[in-house]
Amino acid sequence: YGTSARSFYTVFELTFSGGWPNYARKLVEEVSSLYAIFFFVYIISVVFAMFRIISALFLRDTLAVAANDAEYAVEMKMKAKQQYSEEMLYFFEAADTSHDGFLTFDEFEQMLEDDKVKTWLSLMEIDILEVGEFFDLLAGDDGLVSPDEFV
Repeated sequence: YGTSARSFYTVFELTFSGGWPNYARKLVEEVSSLYAIFFFVYIISVVFAMFRIISALFLRDTLAVAANDAEYAVEMKMKAKQQYSEEMLYFFEAADTSHDGFLTFDEFEQMLEDDKVKTWLSLMEIDILEVGEFFDLLAGDDGLVSPDEFV
């Protein structure tokens, strides 16, 4: 023990080498039993601090992975939305028989009479019970549906 430098080195070894019983026993048995209280508090504090640090590191890594999962879920949802929009645009282009870039009620109604189209819409979870009301909802005042309104 002796000097301050040797004392700091002893505490360093005591903390990180795991050989604290060698140092603690000498002081408790040969100097004073009150050192047992100091070593008890010191070892409990150091072990508690190490567990807290390790737990914090694990928690940080877990939260980072969870954030990446959330970002991935958002990215997948955006891709699904993009694919859905492309499918709706494909449907619009197929329904626009006049190729003027707008759907009229007649074009819309004619397309919905096809069984393949009904099946395709049901696969996309679109159920159209009232064709006229649905078209009016999409078309607005001008009676025509643009690709942007449709998608």
